[in-house]
Amino acid sequence: MASLPSILGGLDPTSDRAVFRQIADQLREAIDRGRFKEGEKLPSEAELVEHYGVSRMTVRNSFSILQGEGLVHAEHGRGVFVRPRPPVRRLASDRFARRHREQGKSAFIVEADAAGSHPTVDSLEVKEEKASQDISTRLGSVRRVLARRRRYLLDGRPVEFATSYLPLDIARGTQIAEPNPGPGGIYARLEELGHQLDHFEEEIRARMPSPSEAKTLQLASGVPVIHLIRTAFDTAGRAVEVCDTVMAADAYVLAYQLPAT
Repeated sequence: MASLPSILGGLDPTSDRAVFRQIADQLREAIDRGRFKEGEKLPSEAELVEHYGVSRMTVRNSFSILQGEGLVHAEHGRGVFVRPRPPVRRLASDRFARRHREQGKSAFIVEADAAGSHPTVDSLEVKEEKASQDISTRLGSVRRVLARRRRYLLDGRPVEFATSYLPLDIARGTQIAEPNPGPGGIYARLEELGHQLDHFEEEIRARMPSPSEAKTLQLASGVPVIHLIRTAFDTAGRAVEVCDTVMAADAYVLAYQLPAT
């Protein structure tokens, strides 16, 4: 790493901006410019104290700002590190392409392969339950559904958890109700049952996680989530699945291809 004076500037004593915010600004700019790269350790508290001539508490307050922005994470006894950029690229126009199902691959496996990561699923639960008002409305006023809950991991790191809700008249007694729905996932099974998929509708919003979501996804402080609700429709226009997904925002890039006309 280059010397600190060549990477970080000095403090402006005439500025009305607090010293710890000035330090955070300079560290942020250095990260944005690639002077501190993904996964790289930032200068230690002692190094920054010496460089700026400030107290350890001032430096810690600067680190807290960057952690709150999701730019860095602290590892006990090791230091503060630049957070890696999102490893998974979700291309909306391709992830549910039929060719992937015909190859026996679910969308998550396709994305993991593209990222060069090892995908796993845990915390799997499959059960029949009463539909919430929102899910019932999205599925055409059904009263009960088959719910499939699971958490997805890449290289051992939790990146999302999702619940799929399917009408019982479609899913009950089929392989969809089994823990392992088979190659291609539940969408392949739906098409085998005569519900050829026609299109999907997605609603996406970003927000801060609830305490339970942060625990499930093992999120660092300041990292938001992407909340996505997707409804799958067959060629007859029937809603055959609603998938409610919460994703770690620092794990994904959502990519779209839009027509020009």
